[in-house]
Amino acid sequence: MKSQFICFIFLICFSLGFSQNGKILSKELINLSETSIWSKLTTNNELKPDYKHLDALNFYSITYESNGHKVNGIITEPKKEGTYPVVIFNRGGNRDYGSLTIATIIFSVSKLAEQGYVIIGSNYRTQDEFGGADLNDVLNLFETIKEIDKADESKVGMFGWSRGGMMTYLALKASDKIQTAIIGNGPSNLFAEISFRPKMETLVYAQCIPNYATNKDAELKKRPAIFWADKLNKDSSLLILSGTKDKRVDPKQANIMAEELERINYDFKLMTFETDHGFRDKRDELYATTIAWFDKELKHKK
Repeated sequence: MKSQFICFIFLICFSLGFSQNGKILSKELINLSETSIWSKLTTNNELKPDYKHLDALNFYSITYESNGHKVNGIITEPKKEGTYPVVIFNRGGNRDYGSLTIATIIFSVSKLAEQGYVIIGSNYRTQDEFGGADLNDVLNLFETIKEIDKADESKVGMFGWSRGGMMTYLALKASDKIQTAIIGNGPSNLFAEISFRPKMETLVYAQCIPNYATNKDAELKKRPAIFWADKLNKDSSLLILSGTKDKRVDPKQANIMAEELERINYDFKLMTFETDHGFRDKRDELYATTIAWFDKELKHKK
């Protein structure tokens, strides 16, 4: 009877897809010339100098399994044969706003990929919980990585921007598989974010976070790292990037988080730039900084 019960439980779990977390369900090569941004990348159908590096990369649109959900993502990898460190990229925004597209990848991390990295990013599940169960869509990518031939699963970093920074903090709490991470203009205190930008509560938190109306304080404390910084993986390192002119996430949050990380003796570095939320006038510095950090803390780390 006991063995029958165990088999029954196994069949239920299998049917729900729990054993398939991270499994790639579909994978399709993206032809850049057929995308809507091709005209921005080219002149007379030839890649502009700033985008010549794209010739060295392959881009794939994927769908993968995550706790019974089919989640969309993108893989970027060098065309050259070999195995490369992996960076999981956590996009910002919520629901369809700020969704992960080929444009996001090209303008954010393609230059990092060209330097010898496999980049994989998730769009998170359709039912966005803004750092709730959708965190599993990030964590399950560790299984997806095992299916990528060019990925060195022993070297995995993470890069999160804005809301993606919050997802990165959460991942550093939940997993010990991240060797290093970069967080750009990511919120570390959602209470402070409500004060700084009140419409985030009504338009995002109240609509996305389960049980928000009845359990607001508890839900808001689950997500931002300022309340549990001591639970971050101590074996990882962290680079925090902050734009001092950011009007979406209060730059003070980065400074306060840095003070907390210093208090607990966490391995981190804070870098500030006179720029906005998207680092629009500091893109070259951003590329150089992220490449240098991942080279030092991931690619060449013993």
